[in-house]
This record gives sequence, C-alpha cells and structure tokens, in this order.
Amino acid sequence: MNDYLKKILRGQPINYEAFLKKLPESFRCRHRDIFATEKVQTNRWVVTVLDETGFAELQNRAEAPASRVDAAKKGNSHRHGTDVSFLLAYHLGLASSRPDIVVIANDSVDVGFHPARSVLVVENECNFYQYRQMLDFASEALGKRLELVECDVVLGGGNRITRAAILDWLKGYEEVFCAFDYDAGGLQMFSTMAASLGDKATFVQPTDWQPWLDRFCKVPDSTERFTKALSLAEALGFVSLAEAFRATGKFMEQEMILDE
Repeated sequence: MNDYLKKILRGQPINYEAFLKKLPESFRCRHRDIFATEKVQTNRWVVTVLDETGFAELQNRAEAPASRVDAAKKGNSHRHGTDVSFLLAYHLGLASSRPDIVVIANDSVDVGFHPARSVLVVENECNFYQYRQMLDFASEALGKRLELVECDVVLGGGNRITRAAILDWLKGYEEVFCAFDYDAGGLQMFSTMAASLGDKATFVQPTDWQPWLDRFCKVPDSTERFTKALSLAEALGFVSLAEAFRATGKFMEQEMILDE
C-alpha cells in the first residue's frame, strides 16, 4: 500500500485497479471522492488527490503500526506482533502435573526455574501434555536418552515458537529438539528456527519411516502445500521424509505418535 501512495505523491503512474483492491473497504467505497485518475497506458493511471484529509487518513492507516494498540486503532491488531509472549513448560522442578509459565517480553524474560541443558519443543497441545511419551519418542528417534532432569519440554504451536524474542531465549539452551507435525507447516517452522539457532536445532523424526507410513493420514489442503513440503524436506536434507511424502501422498500429524 505504501508503495502506491508514494508513487501517487510523486505523480508516477500506478495500476489503479490493483491499488483499489488493496484499499480498506471504507476508502474503496469513496475512492472517487478522494482520487481523480487519468489513464496514460495499459493498466497505468496517473492519480490526483482530490481530498487531502481523506488521503492523510489513508496514509495513517497504511503506516506500519508502532504497537499492538496502535494497530488495533488502525483496524487490525494482527498487523503488529505482540510485545509479550507466554510459553508453557514442563521441567524437573515442578511439584505437580501442571506446567510452568515462561513470560518473554522484548527486553526481558521471566522464568521461574533454572533451564536444563536441552529443550524439546512440542508443537501440539495433546502431545505436550503427554510429554513423557514425547520424550520417549524423541529418545528413540535421536538415539540418545532424553529425560526431564536434563531436557525441558516447551509448547510451541501456532508458529509462536518462531517469534524473534523466543528464539533469542532458546539460544540459551545447548540443544533444541523440535517435535513438529510432518507437513509443510512443521517443516517451515523448523526451517525458520534452524536459520536462527543453527546447529543447536534438531528436527525429531524416526531414522526409518517405513514402519510409520500407515500413520500418514492427513490429505494436504492443496497440491501447492504438498509440493512445498517436498521441497522443504529435500532442502533440509530429510530424504527419507520426502520419500514418505511421495509414497503416501499424505502428511503425518503429531498426534499419531500417541497412537501406540
């Protein structure tokens, strides 16, 4: 949007029809009151501002919000990331089966326990609750024993775990084991984490996918999602997982690990 507005101010021609599609509904309904247009070539119009006040309002809406509250004032709080994140965590010091809370702000971290050497990040809530079974699965997949005494377990679903402040906090661990869905979304999450954490990040998966093929039950939402999963698996060097995708034409959701 800002690129269009800057070109309008400079008198440069724009694709006005494409510009209209990006306008908020309230502005689209009165665009003829705000702008005058002159077609100068195919799909290109020079736009003149008729209503300076309306244009200023549009510029304000288009500017990147300074905070979540500012974004809400501009009609969509999701245009700005949250200033604070909350993570659930299981760790050795818990007195009950209730997980602990980690509070991560842009400039501070409030952790009520001493982090272990490593951490297992689990994508889905059901699997997170069954953290002992997930530690067993990860131990078998990785070929080394993971126990709560040296490995915290954190819930990281919904791409929450890929926020910059959380990734910075995870850098404090020596090893970050990532147990995600075996699909495009899970692989994209891991790719983002690996780009930030480097060799500290490990994707938890069986060394041999053949016994797991009957658990690939999720039909991809689209051909594009399936293709993306394949390309991500291959780019990350997960050849066996890519072969499992091809063999089944499906994805495997993390809950299938619990079906034993």
